[in-house]
Amino acid sequence: QVQLAESGGGLVQAGGSLRLSCAASGRTSSGDVMGWFRQAPGKEREFVAAITWSGGTTYYADSVKGRFTISRDNAKNTGYLQMNSLKSEDTAVYYCATKYGGWSSRMYDYNYWGQGTQVTVSS
Repeated sequence: QVQLAESGGGLVQAGGSLRLSCAASGRTSSGDVMGWFRQAPGKEREFVAAITWSGGTTYYADSVKGRFTISRDNAKNTGYLQMNSLKSEDTAVYYCATKYGGWSSRMYDYNYWGQGTQVTVSS
């Protein structure tokens, strides 16, 4: 079994920055891809970004491209989401997830999920 633990959420003013972390533990291999998703109240969970553990190839939703940066530290089994120029519409619970195989923006393709961390952006 794989456990994922997010941290780093909080309250920030519009235009500010936050960095989320996702620490993986448990099985030796937590997956080939780490993704970040978010869910705002009353909305469906949506893809934010993903990164391959081996090559570090990154993928972003159009809504965050140029503002968010996903990265990983293989030695620490930890992924990160650096969020800059935050907007009120970025307010959501952010989840990290991992999957085996190729990357995907579909939440149902991911095998393991963290508990989520709240990000609130005040305007």
